[in-house]
Amino acid sequence: MINAYIKGTGSYAPENIVKNDFFETVGSSDTWIFENLGIKERRISTGETTSDLAYKAGLLAIEDANLSPNDIDLIILATATADRLAPSCACFVQDKLDAKNAVAFDISAVCSGALFATSTAVQYIKSGMYKNVLVIGADTFSNITDWSRRDAVFFGDGAGAIVISATTEDKGFIDFILHTDGSGKEHFTIPAGGSEQPASTETANSGGHFFQMNGPEVYRTAIDVLPKCINEILSKNERTIEEVKYLLPHQPSIKILQEVARRVEMPFEKVKTNMDKYANTSGGTIPIILDETLKTNEFENGDLLLFAAVGAGWTWGTALYKW
Repeated sequence: MINAYIKGTGSYAPENIVKNDFFETVGSSDTWIFENLGIKERRISTGETTSDLAYKAGLLAIEDANLSPNDIDLIILATATADRLAPSCACFVQDKLDAKNAVAFDISAVCSGALFATSTAVQYIKSGMYKNVLVIGADTFSNITDWSRRDAVFFGDGAGAIVISATTEDKGFIDFILHTDGSGKEHFTIPAGGSEQPASTETANSGGHFFQMNGPEVYRTAIDVLPKCINEILSKNERTIEEVKYLLPHQPSIKILQEVARRVEMPFEKVKTNMDKYANTSGGTIPIILDETLKTNEFENGDLLLFAAVGAGWTWGTALYKW
């Protein structure tokens, strides 16, 4: 049986650091941001596009897998902040990598994007259609942030990448469970710029091209759906939370992750976080935390890893992986 496993990882964030004290001008503070969100600082692009970040993370992942760009059959890029509405951001990345043999397309699931993209990549691998797929999650939310609002504190820019390859060994992705509930579409949205509200002077002046978020509803939804989804995938695969070595989640806020861990009865030291350094990098969060955790050599053969994310839409899901 062909399975899909993680052959290489890479991540990249802009060098420019914006600390919490910057947001005192919009009525927030370092104390509030750190206590409620777990954020101390974030990386903000000073000219690099989403495809620039994605290219750099992708190249590092390819090198980590001991492959070349020409070995990549498919590039799937998860982003909500593509360089342009068309063509896909993945096309920009394919060109920058000079990955001439790769098909390339985007997936839009916002903070769940990398998980949805990974599940898609695994199907291509298991079917035998492709051998090496590059999955990238990348976002530059700084470009769709109204820096005069208090909710400007949530996001940072960054990219993470995973090379997923074929194997016949007893390792790799065990299962995915994905969900969508489109009735939540208004709770996190960028209202203007699409066919519903085409770009105009009016939409620009009204701030319609910035993200709009219902923070309390994001919190309520996340702490409800993520524990249920985690329990669902564990039950389906006859595993227990005690068997999981680490939870590698999307990085929405420290309080969300603490409550999710409490509800699934997982010790919080098993939950990997990095929002203190990067804030919420949306599509980049899971591959970045995976790359950083892996680089510390904390995984051993047979370790069971759990991935989880919730994003706009609503979209959410989990994945089980055997190292």
